[in-house]
Amino acid sequence: MDKKMESSDNVYDVVIIGAGPAGLTAGIYAARARMKTLIIESLVVMGQATMTEIIENYPGVEKVTGFDLVTTLKKQAEGFGAKCRMGTVVKISRTNSGKVSVWKIEDENGSVEALSVIAASGARPKKLKVPGEEKFLGRGVSYCATCDGAFFRDKDIVVIGGGDTVVEEAIFLTRFGKKVTIIHRRDRLRATKILQERAFANEKIDYVWGSVVDSIVGVDKVERVVVVNKDTGKKQEISCEGVFIFTGWRPNTDFSDGVVKKDEYGAILADKEMKTSAPGIFAGGDCCRKILHQVVTACGDGAVAAFSAQHYVEKIKGTEYK
Repeated sequence: MDKKMESSDNVYDVVIIGAGPAGLTAGIYAARARMKTLIIESLVVMGQATMTEIIENYPGVEKVTGFDLVTTLKKQAEGFGAKCRMGTVVKISRTNSGKVSVWKIEDENGSVEALSVIAASGARPKKLKVPGEEKFLGRGVSYCATCDGAFFRDKDIVVIGGGDTVVEEAIFLTRFGKKVTIIHRRDRLRATKILQERAFANEKIDYVWGSVVDSIVGVDKVERVVVVNKDTGKKQEISCEGVFIFTGWRPNTDFSDGVVKKDEYGAILADKEMKTSAPGIFAGGDCCRKILHQVVTACGDGAVAAFSAQHYVEKIKGTEYK
């Protein structure tokens, strides 16, 4: 080994931030390459895949719950030797270990050091920022149908949004709710056609078009939402006991402020090799700027990020195959 690579035995080859499909796939590939690998999984932020009731567009798998898929990926990564620990990363920075410059990754448990980092920290739900949203969180307001749907058996439910997630979750919620009303700011859904077909065929789903939520109202729990028609300005009250919000996602990338380049929404900018603007930091999945946010693309990102990290680390160690 090159003398310049006299780092501590406690330094990981790669630390992966996030344990969703991107992070766990990166863990599988990194561990199979016999890299010393640590995956840090947040307890605070629940991954989008984990919250998805049914995944039916992952190649080779007809139908699987998000939880089961993520559990299988984690078992695979650990089977190849990757280590996992719970923690929410708050900061990454450059430091030295012996004569080697490494990345320091900090969470509530302390810090670890690594020659390379893969950010696969996913995204969190965007909030409407309307009166009543924060007040009734956990008392009728939710961002996860899989988590909370069963609490609204035989109740009227409102779902806000128009993409794939909102339609999938609305269909799922019809298992429990008496009626599910989708509120969307446009006059048509953005979701994939097959999902739209299923939603329109479901007699328990109703729609309020061209409208936005003005407020969420109740006393001790949600009782109704007030919506405003975007064209007429007319307000309408919709009685409900559950409000599920699916209006998009915000990347979980605060820990990388000032370290890597990001877009105006906070998504990390990475090239086709999943390299970021900082040498030794790679990224993949929904924390990156990309055009398609799906499990299959996240897995692809994770595989490429691990491959790039492997070659970066081998170059540092002087073991790169030439």
